[in-house]
Amino acid sequence: MSGALRSRRRSVTTDTKPSTAVTDKEATVEPEGELEAYSKEVLSALMKDGLPPTPNNFSLYFDRLLEDKSQNTRNHIVSVLELEESNDDENSILLEQSLKQGFLSIKNILGITANLYKNMSLMTKILDKRKQELEVSSDNQAVRSVVTSLESDISKLNAILKNQSSTIKNTYEDTAKIIKNVENETIFDNQYGVYNKRYLMTKIEQEIELIKKFKHKSSLIMIELSRDLKSSVNNEKAIMLMTKTIARLLLKTSRRSDIVAHYGNGVFTMLLKHTDIESAKKASERLCELVSNSNFFLSDREIQLKISIGITDITQNHSVEEIIVSSMDGVEKAYENPNLDYAVLLRNS
Repeated sequence: MSGALRSRRRSVTTDTKPSTAVTDKEATVEPEGELEAYSKEVLSALMKDGLPPTPNNFSLYFDRLLEDKSQNTRNHIVSVLELEESNDDENSILLEQSLKQGFLSIKNILGITANLYKNMSLMTKILDKRKQELEVSSDNQAVRSVVTSLESDISKLNAILKNQSSTIKNTYEDTAKIIKNVENETIFDNQYGVYNKRYLMTKIEQEIELIKKFKHKSSLIMIELSRDLKSSVNNEKAIMLMTKTIARLLLKTSRRSDIVAHYGNGVFTMLLKHTDIESAKKASERLCELVSNSNFFLSDREIQLKISIGITDITQNHSVEEIIVSSMDGVEKAYENPNLDYAVLLRNS
């Protein structure tokens, strides 16, 4: 996931740009000096559009104004940024993955211990059987004494192992509770490598509050693998692989300011900040084109991927749930016309 999120820095597709035009100059200075000059341009653009120069707004404008620069300029600036690559969300995701991996390790230890306990119990039964055989077939007191002694030692070991197994089990249960609490606060969807529904809802709610204050425009698009395509394939494993491919393409084409999330049941959303409906439509067109150019092979059959998209605006007068439903309705609207890959459903402000 970390790599996927980092790739957004260089993959920009949505057409929305801040209203301030920035002229490009050839890179004739050192990257550090050029970055300083560019940062002043970004700050000026923020102030002109009436937005506070918060870290989030600065980052958003930083990416979008960079689209107007020459490739040489972009390379210079990116070369400096790569020296301090850092992202709190990525760090949180890595922490979540580490915690879950640790939980799996403890679970494996518990399983191994349980098997050892079973084997020790089996060995005790075998010794009892052999002892009975010796008592019947032999009067050798020395042999019986050794077997009895060995049986006593194994019983002691078995008791110790049983006690340790109980301790590990309790540790496992305590760890399970911790992991459950972590999952309740997680922002990452392990299955598809994008953000999860909980994180998406939080970000939409935050965006509504920002729109109330600064009156800018933002959009939400909902994306799903074409239902007709899923019906024609009728293979759950193949559908899962195709859906994961869609998730990777969404990450590849998104900007750092965009929020790509799994809403549920293989349905994805993209929160496009500072993006009006027209620009959201252009982004959807490009996304549909990118997906349609990505073929999927199932045995000897080549399948052209296809998605359906619903687009809606984020308004200050509607709840997060209403905005989500509006994007869902947009998807349904797209299905009404076989020639449409996406449809817009606006909320009345």
